[in-house]
This record gives sequence, C-alpha cells and structure tokens, in this order.
Amino acid sequence: MNQAAVIFDMDGVICHTNPYHSLAFKSFFGKRNLFPTEEEFAQHMYGKSNSYILKHFLGREVVGQEFLDLEFEKESLFREIYAEHIVTIPNYLPFLTSLKEAGFKTGVATSAPRANLDLIMGHLGFEKDMESIMASENVSQHKPNPEVYLKSAQNLGISPENCLVFEDSFSGVSAGLNAGMRVVGVLSSHTKEELPPCSAYINDYLEIDIETVLNILK
Repeated sequence: MNQAAVIFDMDGVICHTNPYHSLAFKSFFGKRNLFPTEEEFAQHMYGKSNSYILKHFLGREVVGQEFLDLEFEKESLFREIYAEHIVTIPNYLPFLTSLKEAGFKTGVATSAPRANLDLIMGHLGFEKDMESIMASENVSQHKPNPEVYLKSAQNLGISPENCLVFEDSFSGVSAGLNAGMRVVGVLSSHTKEELPPCSAYINDYLEIDIETVLNILK
C-alpha cells in the first residue's frame, strides 16, 4: 500500500485537546476581562487558527510581534495545563500501528505550533511513524485553505486523491476536501451535521479498521 497515505490532524483527532485549549483561552482572556462561553468557543475556537481566534475575541486585527507574543502566551498556558493529561482518542496508537503494518505512509498536519506537536509526540512516541510532520510554522495559509494537506501529500510522495485525512472541525474537513482528498470525520467536538460531508465518521479508532480505509480509498 505504498501508493496511499493517511494524514491526521492533531487537536481533536489524535488527542481530545479542545477542553484544555478552552481552559488555556479562559485564563488568557480572563486576564483581559473577557469571558467567552463554551458556545462561543465551539463556534469560534475549535478548529480555528490563533489569528482568527484572537481577532474574533479581541475585536481587532492582531499581527506582527504582538501576535507572536500573544500566541506564545496562550500556547504556553496550554502546554502547561495539558502536559499532565496527554492521552490519545481511544485506540489511536494501535490503529496507527495497523496502518504502518499494512504499508501506508502516514503524516500529521496541524494548525497548532510545532511546540504543541512536539509535546504530544514526545509523550506518545509516534514521531518515528510519520513520514510527514507539518505544523503552523510550515504554512502561510491556514485551514480551510488546503496548503497544509497539499504540502503533506508532496512530502509523502502520494497524489492527493490517494490520501485519506482524519479531521474533526469544519475548517479542517474543508481543507482536506479542498485538497482533493477523502476525509474521515472524527466526532470529538462536532456532530456529523456540523461538518461538511465526509466519506465516514468515527467517534474513536475502535470504529475503523484497515478494510474500511481501503474501501474509502478505492
């Protein structure tokens, strides 16, 4: 199966990090006397880039060094909060192992900073299994723009139509579809109805196997 690849988003796909991002943003915004609700986070935080999130909740464009400083502050909070809680969505690592044993190339493509990815990869030990690793620093345009997935396909040496993406957000699913790839929706943060149409949907990796992946990529 060296002519096909599976690419994973990270937040909400490998690990259910959104509750911890919420805690970090609550602390971050609380220092600024802003108190978004969970509903607002669901609509304007999950699956969104930090540039969008800061612009929306602060009510203005945040660019240049100010953006870098604010992003570092918030993501440092996240890493501090999440470091003691790192766990995958059920059965992710065995599923990844089964993909490698079946000969799939695999990659991770996240809108998060590389430091977040390194924290999670370092704890879970799956970096060795990824032939492509992409984080926010590697792209100029964020999801739903397909850049991160098109670059991943290039890194993997696999044509986009032979790539299967696992995503949990509207913008992430859209990015995979915009890249010309098939997408499995991971329902960690949203319902089927809240996502663009996917080839399949799962709640966790106990609900998918190699045969299903092969059938989707036919």
